[in-house]
Amino acid sequence: MTTSMRPSDDERLRRWRLVLGGEPGAEGTGRALTGQDAAMDGALAALYGGAQKTAQNAADGAARSGAKSRGGLGASAPSVARWLGDIRTYFPSSVVQVMQRDAIERLGLAALLLEPEMLEAVEADVHLVGTLLSLNKAMPETTRETARAVVRKVVEDLEKRLATRTRATLTGALDRGARVSRPRHRDIDWDRTIRANLKNYLPEHGTVVPERLVGYGRAAQGVKKDVVLCVDQSGSMAASVVYASVFGAVLASMRSIATRLVVFDTAVVDLTDQLDDPVDVLFGTQLGGGTDINRALAYCQSQITRPADTVVVLISDLYEGGIRDEMLKRVAAMKAAGVQFVALLALSDEGAPAYDREHAAALAALGAPAFACTPDLFPDVMAAAIERRPLPIPEA
Repeated sequence: MTTSMRPSDDERLRRWRLVLGGEPGAEGTGRALTGQDAAMDGALAALYGGAQKTAQNAADGAARSGAKSRGGLGASAPSVARWLGDIRTYFPSSVVQVMQRDAIERLGLAALLLEPEMLEAVEADVHLVGTLLSLNKAMPETTRETARAVVRKVVEDLEKRLATRTRATLTGALDRGARVSRPRHRDIDWDRTIRANLKNYLPEHGTVVPERLVGYGRAAQGVKKDVVLCVDQSGSMAASVVYASVFGAVLASMRSIATRLVVFDTAVVDLTDQLDDPVDVLFGTQLGGGTDINRALAYCQSQITRPADTVVVLISDLYEGGIRDEMLKRVAAMKAAGVQFVALLALSDEGAPAYDREHAAALAALGAPAFACTPDLFPDVMAAAIERRPLPIPEA
């Protein structure tokens, strides 16, 4: 880095002052904060503690920077809504989402999300949707429509991001699954054709005579694959439930895939009829409660009519509250019948959660390794399952 690109001494002190917080000068920098810096410091202090200005004082700016009060956001929705507006002014969206999440967890603000003015002020993301879904049953009618609007915005953004690639990837996988022996030139699968004709290799000419051509088949109009998404709706799986609902809606829009969405805790709920609107699906879930994977898999198993053309995707942290041995027997039976079984510990950007390692090892022994999957990787995982290829398991 050149000297001209290094921050000045004054800028370094400013940054350290914002990092350390505390009363002006108390941390040893001797750097007082004014203007927007004072407001940013107050917004951070209101959430992360210390004898600092409240969020409301921070919003008032440097003119009141000398007013000191205990950190915190108070108990009223208006003061929290003002604070939410402040952090959206001072920080980028990714930071705002982290601060919102911390506020909900550290200061117990979940109940305030039931206030319409609060919901209108928040920066919507997957984690906020998960929180709203966990509060669904306690949500008053005055808040419900606002909450649905927040959830719909997140869902629509996710669909725009994920739908096109998912459809393209899975359509390609389905087309490649239908092989023809007399393909048009543009439909020849050269890799498979060469492998099928290696016995016809002519060393003197250094070439293979393609006696038999293998090609990609044209997509048929009928259903080619059945996909069952079996999703754990315990509280720790909130982000996975959101993404699974979006992917379920995308898959259901493809005529060549018959999609079923099943969510479970200790009970099992089939939400397939609501897949035309993932927002309805999400509000049909009930985050929290126990877990009975065996019961959920028993229901999914009962819905399978074409095992050789079925992919079952279990999305769960594998903490089983039901009958463990029966759960494993069901997985083994489905695989023996020809079902492609995929076990995902999470479907989110957060990586692998805490999970039952003993159950994960038992599934791996059955040929169904359990791993966390990001939304961007999910289409490739599904394409591999459809084509019966090894799954693209990310490195731990």
